[in-house]
Amino acid sequence: MDVAQLKTLIHVAELGSLSKAADRLRIAQPALSRQIRLLEKELGATLFERHGRGMVITAVGREVLDHAVRVMAELEAIRNISSNGALSFTGQVSIGTTPTVAEIVTVPLVRKIQQAHPQLSVRLSSAFTGHLLDWLQRGELELAVSYDPQPLRSLRIVPVMMEKLFLVGAPDGGLTMNAPVRFASLKDRDLVLPSQRHGLRGIMEECARQAGVQLRASIEADSFGAMIDLVRNGVGSTVLPLAPIHGLVESGALCAAPLIDPAPERKLVLAYPADRPVSAAAQFVAKTFTDIAADLVSRNIWVGRMLAAP
Repeated sequence: MDVAQLKTLIHVAELGSLSKAADRLRIAQPALSRQIRLLEKELGATLFERHGRGMVITAVGREVLDHAVRVMAELEAIRNISSNGALSFTGQVSIGTTPTVAEIVTVPLVRKIQQAHPQLSVRLSSAFTGHLLDWLQRGELELAVSYDPQPLRSLRIVPVMMEKLFLVGAPDGGLTMNAPVRFASLKDRDLVLPSQRHGLRGIMEECARQAGVQLRASIEADSFGAMIDLVRNGVGSTVLPLAPIHGLVESGALCAAPLIDPAPERKLVLAYPADRPVSAAAQFVAKTFTDIAADLVSRNIWVGRMLAAP
């Protein structure tokens, strides 16, 4: 039994398919199949039921999977004992964030990394949560900052904060931070919203269901910059966290107001791979990000509440 077999077990169990696991791990399918067979032979048990639509983990396989996930976590802890003693990190650390988070933390995060570890280079990627998690599972990222993904065996999720969302309008939109807007009133507004594949849209639809209304998305835009430009030019209103537009609201280029009944919010998390070690540099970046978030929350720039201690 080896680490590669446990890693294969985790991904095949999650995806229910050798071919999908091979694509994610970038390993030939016959090699993955052989790893599963060798693991089953050593354990003397059938871990998967094979059929035309894929592979379904057995009851014994589920028990083995639970242990495999814990083993990978312990291996990471062992590696970190030595790596945490490093005085200065070198090499490169790869981080992924959602577009709104990128707008908030890119500059302060990079500055703090450069100050603490000037020999450490940083590769930043910005995309929707689904893309970030895919890149993380493929080994293209070491750390992702995303919004509340579905629980997966191949990921270790650490909650950071609950972020409040605000109604955002053009400069003359009449919105103020001290005058909350009922969510039901959004049915009468032209809205600029992301498409259905975006997590924010799902939150909006669920809040609309609770309020008993239907939203009218006159424009769909999956680009943060495009949404802001459309709202600033009076095409419609949108819903966003305050932090990435804080400067625009302060300068009067946009206006914003809290939403109530219900008040939409979303959970921001750190996502790590559960099937391989996380470098001490990536852990430093995660801690630095959490410190920055806590500072912005304390100053009411990033409106919400912290779930993780900085």
